[in-house]
Amino acid sequence: MNETALTYRRFKQGDHRYDDLTDLIFKAGKSGKCPTYLHRTPPCQGACPSGHDVRGWMNIIRGIEKPAAGQSWQEAAFWKIAEASPFPALMGRTCPALCETKCNRNDVDDHVGINSIEHYVGDWALAKGLKFPKPAKETGKKVAVVGGGPAGLSCAYQLRKRGHTTVVFEANAQLGGMLRYGLSAHRCPRDLVDAEIGRLLEMGIEVRANTRVGKDVTLEALETEFDAIFWGIGAWSGNPVPVPGWDKAANCVDGLAYLRAYNEGRLQYLTGRTLIIGGGNTAMDCAGVSRRLGQVKGKIDPKLLPERVVAGEVEHPETPVSARGAADVWIVYRRPFAAAPADQHEKDAVIDEGVEIHESLAPVEVILGADGRAKAFKVIKADWSTGKMVTIPGSEFEIECDLIVAATGQSSIFTGIEALDNGKGLVTADGFYQVAGKPGHFVGGDAIYPDLLTTAVGHGWKAAEGIDKYVRSLDMDKRAKVDAHRFDMEKDLSERGQAPTAYDHVPTRATDAAAFAIHNYADRSDVEVISSSQMFVGHFPMTPRFVRTVNKIGADCVGDRRTRLNALTEEQVLAEAKRCMSCGLCLECDNCVIYCPQKAVFRVAKEKRTPGRYVETDYDKCIGCHICKDVCPTGYIHMGLGK
Repeated sequence: MNETALTYRRFKQGDHRYDDLTDLIFKAGKSGKCPTYLHRTPPCQGACPSGHDVRGWMNIIRGIEKPAAGQSWQEAAFWKIAEASPFPALMGRTCPALCETKCNRNDVDDHVGINSIEHYVGDWALAKGLKFPKPAKETGKKVAVVGGGPAGLSCAYQLRKRGHTTVVFEANAQLGGMLRYGLSAHRCPRDLVDAEIGRLLEMGIEVRANTRVGKDVTLEALETEFDAIFWGIGAWSGNPVPVPGWDKAANCVDGLAYLRAYNEGRLQYLTGRTLIIGGGNTAMDCAGVSRRLGQVKGKIDPKLLPERVVAGEVEHPETPVSARGAADVWIVYRRPFAAAPADQHEKDAVIDEGVEIHESLAPVEVILGADGRAKAFKVIKADWSTGKMVTIPGSEFEIECDLIVAATGQSSIFTGIEALDNGKGLVTADGFYQVAGKPGHFVGGDAIYPDLLTTAVGHGWKAAEGIDKYVRSLDMDKRAKVDAHRFDMEKDLSERGQAPTAYDHVPTRATDAAAFAIHNYADRSDVEVISSSQMFVGHFPMTPRFVRTVNKIGADCVGDRRTRLNALTEEQVLAEAKRCMSCGLCLECDNCVIYCPQKAVFRVAKEKRTPGRYVETDYDKCIGCHICKDVCPTGYIHMGLGK
């Protein structure tokens, strides 16, 4: 193996002795410490805004955690994923996968393809028609969910699982929020949106569509009818570009309104050069949509200009692809494009599809024509070599254009519900996702701060836990430092009929044979994320990642609605899951059993094994040599007992 290919190694080539024995406390190959098993959270889970138990579903796929009788690994993995999110098929395509960025496997070769595995499992579940069950018991509590986007639907799902009557108020004709009206269909296929939302509604969630709270129903009416309210109203008002002339030109439009007009089928074509201002995923969506719309051929009826469609004044008639040519689309970004926060594959895709990138250009002014429309966008070149923007004097120039689309941030709309506005166009929440100063009102998603879809899903879950405690008059305990769905040893043992017995409160000297204790196990997963430096990563050979193939749409994409990402095959998913290093929990590799010189470490009897309880230690034989700790790939063994 090429040594230089490894980005992390505990020991370097040529090392032959320890620099410091303090932590190892060796004395003639022995120490006063013996192994305990310390459960910590892997960084993928710690980084996931939805709080997925990623390691949990990876261990199902790789066979460490066995599915229930009659269950396939795909179904078992789906139910584990569904603990955190009801949208695996959608999130497997749209999530930027912060989990992969933090994956400890990056310190060996390349991250585990977590997002691609979720993609496969989500598609499999839809193909097999898996349904969410209705709750076994109704609580009699009633909760209003305002907004049927990712945050609201996530919250409604978690509440319904707990048996609460849940009513979703949606201002639009259909549910989905950003999934339906914000993201383009080539990133977020509409048949999948319908399918995954439909599966939720079959749990018995009531929907009141075309109902805007604050207009069609008052806040006071909700407070009277419901025991609690969740606000998932999103942030549907795009921020303008703060330059002179922007608010005077009708053809300077909001990126979200632009995407909505396209997704609703009202916007069928463009009429000239379109500038997209911004560098996030919304900007990439706007650019990709623009290339798919294309530019209409021939003379344009002024009544059907794109900005009038975006404003909701008119609708374009159905326009065949043959009547449209390639659109002239530019992304104008004030930073270097490499620094744009959009996902890299989204940036690569828009370039492949013919979008021109014009970087390091700071907005100066919208230049108006005689008709009052924007005819050009004045910019100035920016130097970022120092890490800060320094504009270059005398470098201003004008970019001629017919439409300018702003994708530079957003805020919520508070018409009729002004009491929720924190003065910054958003809603302030406390640590339990309760609206500040309004008991019984909870909030999540873009209304708190515009962010990722997976963030909104996570907010919905966390708020639902707070709502559940609120309506049942329970204390709201402080949320965990590592706020994620984590492996629960005691719960797992209970489900397997191996729960510890009640403690008889009789003094005992040791617990290694006691039935009331989970011996030599400590759970720090709520406060600690394990790093690769705490693991023996040399155990893992360099194995290439299985990468999803990407449909190269190309520049000839007018009218093209194909999705970009193709799912992995079952064989690829199984192989990819095996690359997971099970950070912080036993991998069942047998290293500790094989290398223990005293034969003090042994496997638990097969009928008593559970995840994390694969081996035990005979402390009468253990001499504290630390070898088991050193050869544990996952960092699960900790020398913590003894003096």
